[in-house]
Amino acid sequence: MIIAATYDNGEIFQHFGHTQQFKLYEIEGGKVVSSRIVDNGGAGHEALTVYLRNLGVTKLMCGGVGGGAIMALSQMGIEVYPGLSGNPDEYVMDVANGRIAPSMQSNCSHHGEHHSCHQ
Repeated sequence: MIIAATYDNGEIFQHFGHTQQFKLYEIEGGKVVSSRIVDNGGAGHEALTVYLRNLGVTKLMCGGVGGGAIMALSQMGIEVYPGLSGNPDEYVMDVANGRIAPSMQSNCSHHGEHHSCHQ
């Protein structure tokens, strides 16, 4: 299983559509066997969802994410774990073992920016 986290400077990045990096975790036998940081692979929500699917990601840990992105990720077979913050290393095994549930609820806050996350 491959779990991804939006990533910036050791922490979960808080805006899925603007993330510049992902941290990928490969899980086997109930533990992390490898992790690596990759660039975002494209621009915009749709390109990011295809990129993650092509990397084999099945679960995404993130901070803020809009409903449209959650739907697109879901259509790619990727479960979304929104509303997380801090070091993704602290959450990855809880996500892998089902101790944190995925959500289809958007969690998007842009402090007054004009955006289309909820479309």
